[in-house]
Amino acid sequence: MSSEAHNHAHENDHGHDHEHHHKDTFITKYIFSIDHKMISKQYLITGIIMGIIGVGMSMLFRMQIAWPEESFKIFNILLGDKFAPNGVMTNEVYLALITIHGTIMVFFVLTAGLSGTFSNLLIPLQIGARDMASGFLNMVSYWLFFLSSVIMVISLFVESGPASAGWTIYPPLSALPQSISGSGTGMTLWLVSMAIFIASSLLGSLNYVVTVINLRTKGMSMTRMPLTIWAFFITAIIGIISFPVLLSAALLLIMDRSFGTSFFLSDIYLAGEVLNYQGGSPVLFEHLFWFLGHPEVYIVLLPALGITSEVIATNARKPIFGYRAMIMSIIAIAFLSTIVWGHHMFISGMNPFLGSVFTFTTLLIAIPSAVKAFNYITTLWKGNLQMNPGMLFSIGLVSTFITGGLTGIILGDSTLDINVHDTYFVVAHFHLVMGISALYGMFAGIYHWFPRMFGRMLNKNLGYVHFWVTAVCAYGVFFPMHFIGMAGLPRRYYTNTNFPLFDDLANVNVVITVFALVGGVFQLVFLWNFFHSIFYGKKAEQNPWKSNTLEWTAPVEHIHGNWPGELPEVHRWAYDYSKPGHDEDFVPQNVPMKPGEEVLHH
Repeated sequence: MSSEAHNHAHENDHGHDHEHHHKDTFITKYIFSIDHKMISKQYLITGIIMGIIGVGMSMLFRMQIAWPEESFKIFNILLGDKFAPNGVMTNEVYLALITIHGTIMVFFVLTAGLSGTFSNLLIPLQIGARDMASGFLNMVSYWLFFLSSVIMVISLFVESGPASAGWTIYPPLSALPQSISGSGTGMTLWLVSMAIFIASSLLGSLNYVVTVINLRTKGMSMTRMPLTIWAFFITAIIGIISFPVLLSAALLLIMDRSFGTSFFLSDIYLAGEVLNYQGGSPVLFEHLFWFLGHPEVYIVLLPALGITSEVIATNARKPIFGYRAMIMSIIAIAFLSTIVWGHHMFISGMNPFLGSVFTFTTLLIAIPSAVKAFNYITTLWKGNLQMNPGMLFSIGLVSTFITGGLTGIILGDSTLDINVHDTYFVVAHFHLVMGISALYGMFAGIYHWFPRMFGRMLNKNLGYVHFWVTAVCAYGVFFPMHFIGMAGLPRRYYTNTNFPLFDDLANVNVVITVFALVGGVFQLVFLWNFFHSIFYGKKAEQNPWKSNTLEWTAPVEHIHGNWPGELPEVHRWAYDYSKPGHDEDFVPQNVPMKPGEEVLHH
């Protein structure tokens, strides 16, 4: 950063400090807040509520898969007589549950809930800034996210049913309101919700990038930034590049649905009737969707990996291994993620030569991913490990990142992918590498930074119960799915009873569902711990984890502006743990270097 920007930031310190000591009302403090710490809490709690809805849906459709066409009272209570007559789920609502579950978990929980929460909380605090570059835009981005969440939930109550073309909403199912019952008003609301969500993500991402570039405190060079900030920074750049492409796909799809255009439709016959569409291509939609869809995996995953870097280094009491290699791997993953989208389309009829190009770039991304995994393991090696819940979830992320990543090698190869495409093998792979890994990162972040957010500690014993049950159930659900996928069981089927070929797999689906139900119910332990601890948890000290980064130098009491008086000045990188010549096994970044002290090579 230029010295002019540093000087500008410091000239405004005192003015900014005085500016925010006016009395806040309830409305300005809790609703229309422009304080990044409050906005991060709003993102987190909204994300948790959406997560409850998304996980609840998965429990319902897993019950349908395990015990097809059985009557369940809860189906009738939650879905009503129209969608579950006599307690038996209809196939229309089954597809709708899968569609909205995928949408909510990928976008509303793992993208906004994870990135929105921790980017907002940590970027200003860890780089030594008073707030985001634009507090107003930050507030607007949250309320757009909230509005899109409300519209998505409202779409569940539309008479014709919610969107049910899968979370990837491929045309023509999603483009023709008459094609399936879930392609009416519910699909329109889905598209409107996503358009607003994308606007929210873009505003947030632009804010994060500008803040990191312009508002770092004195001494905070790019190579002294914690890996969390690098991850959020690069994630925001990927979002700025790829989200507008999904917005264009959504807008063109709205035009096909409502204004008679043919961007994605051509030569359609519906119930024997020839429809008046010509010249479009549904494969064009796939290209536009997956151009966001694959970077989206890393928009979800990179923040979780950044959080893990911080939590593992802090709780191993060791410098992170290969700091610069970790930064380079984040940048390499970001670049490669934008040129691999075609591996989702190997059976769409693409040119085999193009398939081989996408295979090559896909397998290439394994290299920076492996660098990250090896560096985490090497950081843990011979460390003085503090096994608190945040650390356990971080180690769990390394485990699922590796196991999920290994199956990605199979799916990234065009000749192997054809055999397991659209089976449960794919479901198992992306849930482990993206869903569970990102959720573990989110939980690790919550357990680690809860004292910073709420000034209180979470109950550690409940955290242990939460981790072990979640870890066992996650593998209990997704590990067997690899095998039923290799046996050929297709995903998204309402029931497999019409296919004698799959009769032997029915018991495996029951086992998977039992693990899913137990794992889902045990998230109540986390919810109780979270909401109870906000009000009744043990009061937190200023730096409970003995961590080096700047957020722990700010007072526990929240003030808008983060630090009273001067901003902290940075003298070292973020990972001076167990450094010889110091009395403590941690040295915060704002502690000046001693005469003759060695600067660690990183």
